Amino acid sequence: MFNIHPLIWLIPLPPLLGFLLIVLFTRRSHRASHSVALAGAGLSFVGSMVVFIKAVTAGGVADSSFAASINWLPTGASWLRIGVLVDPLTAVMLFFVAWTVLMIFIYSIGYHNFGQPIGKQDRPGLPPQGAEITEAGKIHRVPSVEPMYARFFALLSLFAFAMYLLVVSDNLLTLYIGWEIMGFCSYFLIGFWYGKESARKAGIKAFITTRIGDVFMLLGMVALYSVTGTLNFHEIFSNPETMTLLTSTLSPVLGLNWAGLIGLLLFCGTIGKSAQFPLHVWLPDAMEGPTPVSAMIHAATMVSAGVYLSARMFPLMSAGWHHGAPLTVPMMAMALIGGFTALFTSTIALAQNDIKRVLAYSTISQLGYMIAALGIGAFTAAVFHLVTHAFFKALLFLGSGSVIHGMEHGALHTGRHIDAQDMRHMGGLRKKMPVTFWTFLAGGLALSGFPLITAGFWSKDEILSGAFGGGHLALFIVLAVTALLTAFYTARQITLVFLSKPRSDAAAYAHETKPVMTVPLVVLALFAVTFGWVGIPHAFPGLGAISPAWFQSFVGSMLSPGSVSEVHSNIPLVVSILVSLGGLLLGWLVYRGYESALEPDPLQKRFGGVFRLLEHKYWIDELYQKVVINPVLWLADRVIYQFIDLRLIDGFLHGLAAAGVWLGNLLRSKFDLPVVNGAGDNLAGGTRGLGAFLRRLQTGRVQQYLAIAVACTAVAALIILSYLAKAQAGSG
Repeated sequence: MFNIHPLIWLIPLPPLLGFLLIVLFTRRSHRASHSVALAGAGLSFVGSMVVFIKAVTAGGVADSSFAASINWLPTGASWLRIGVLVDPLTAVMLFFVAWTVLMIFIYSIGYHNFGQPIGKQDRPGLPPQGAEITEAGKIHRVPSVEPMYARFFALLSLFAFAMYLLVVSDNLLTLYIGWEIMGFCSYFLIGFWYGKESARKAGIKAFITTRIGDVFMLLGMVALYSVTGTLNFHEIFSNPETMTLLTSTLSPVLGLNWAGLIGLLLFCGTIGKSAQFPLHVWLPDAMEGPTPVSAMIHAATMVSAGVYLSARMFPLMSAGWHHGAPLTVPMMAMALIGGFTALFTSTIALAQNDIKRVLAYSTISQLGYMIAALGIGAFTAAVFHLVTHAFFKALLFLGSGSVIHGMEHGALHTGRHIDAQDMRHMGGLRKKMPVTFWTFLAGGLALSGFPLITAGFWSKDEILSGAFGGGHLALFIVLAVTALLTAFYTARQITLVFLSKPRSDAAAYAHETKPVMTVPLVVLALFAVTFGWVGIPHAFPGLGAISPAWFQSFVGSMLSPGSVSEVHSNIPLVVSILVSLGGLLLGWLVYRGYESALEPDPLQKRFGGVFRLLEHKYWIDELYQKVVINPVLWLADRVIYQFIDLRLIDGFLHGLAAAGVWLGNLLRSKFDLPVVNGAGDNLAGGTRGLGAFLRRLQTGRVQQYLAIAVACTAVAALIILSYLAKAQAGSG
């Protein structure tokens, strides 16, 4: 029988090996760099598919045959063990991560402006990718493209390794290692075009913002290990004594137990990584990175990891809860924050003009959907939407990159500089870029939850059914309104980009992208349409009777029946269909007549003040700048630097230096000069005096030497005779 254990260990390693090979050996070759990166992604893809098939054919029950561990760090008499785990949640994560990562790597090979030296475009005067025009009309240039090209694929490979490591880990420690490596990669890839100040700031913003959640997550891990003595998922969740200890009351006033406290701390990590309110501000700015990076962050890795963490730790966060019972504190926090984030960011997406920023706020909103579903106990619905969202959001981001590519070539043809990402300058691309249009349409309809034929419909319907059937009517209304807004801004985006007439010369001269970029779009479009069919619930009218509901039974096998809220009703089904179709129709009706980029937005005409509020993202960034960043900078400058550093620390050191100088002068005057120097000087002076005296005796006259010898002999004779006389007198 085939032993799957070694293969699970090997899944994360090919991208890591690719990263090392590119950095050490192939960084001077374009072809070698992307070939090594693609080979690493391909090997991990094959391994992931084998493991996925093995898990599915095993019946979907996590057991020891899908887990392996080794001793890693000694902890006194025992060892801290690390290992790999494949259960239904891991299997479905491996499935979508492998497919999306591979498609993104293939797409990246054809991504525009790689391999073209900066400043050598077909037409002069247009800023290359990764450069910006200053007020003086000059271009900030980035270094030679060769190391940048290799650097991109090296970091992309490391990014993939981190996500694979996170997914297959059987414990929180190695999961956290992959978690932090992804943070490192996001910093470098978001700020990849570091010749742009906005890109540099975006990378720093992402790194610092996510670190806030990571610190609390680390505290939660420390607390969990302190209470249970382990970070292994199986040892925590399958041990009744451990779960009893975690559910013991910690604070009777707050109704909080250890599971609640640790769950809240771990959820803070999800808030940062998955960009939930109030730490959502980093993700829209992450659009400064190359488009494949945006797809990696929003679909294959990074933000999906945050939801995965909450899903993985769901037994801890829902400890003691069953369907119909009051929500635990972590579940309540997830429901409130997820629901608010979903609605809040969907309103912002209504007023964004950058094609990638619309998708960025859409991602935050959809992640809020998943978090809210976990908060109400709709575990399989949340995981289902995580998988479907990964496919159609990767498709939409790569499709937006294809659109930008076509617009930039149109701009190069006309010789006029425009913002190639501003949807107001697009229009009419349906005929210019047919493959991109149809695949983008498939992704947009899936995002909108278009009934029956898209994956997004089935996963969103599951979440709405869970909210309605669980009695969470307020959350149900919030999520339904969010779905309506999602369909509206999706129709707005599709209409502005692809329909009507071109609103700029660049759009008029745009053309379809290369097959290396469009083939991944087609593959992802197939998943965006068909993957939802594996999760049609049995309760769905008509189709439910013939549906195996494979996804629900497979993933749901992880949890006990009472720990999951999966209730289906026709009311949320009708609402889901109405908000999807209504939002799409309304968005098309509002924007079909928008014909010039010089015209104000149709929503701006009707809702000027509200539109401006949404366009400026509720001024949250400005609020953080004034309330958080400026005070921190002031504190760092005035208090930390000028007072503590300059006055206290530097003052103490300067005072210590002055005291050392004073003590040195004192020792010099009282000891060094009179004793050390004086002794040496006096010895030298005495030696010179003795030499001078003896020199006077050396006259060179024989008579004088003879007289001295006679005198010395006489003195010696007198001394000897005196001694002998005393000796004789004593003996007598």
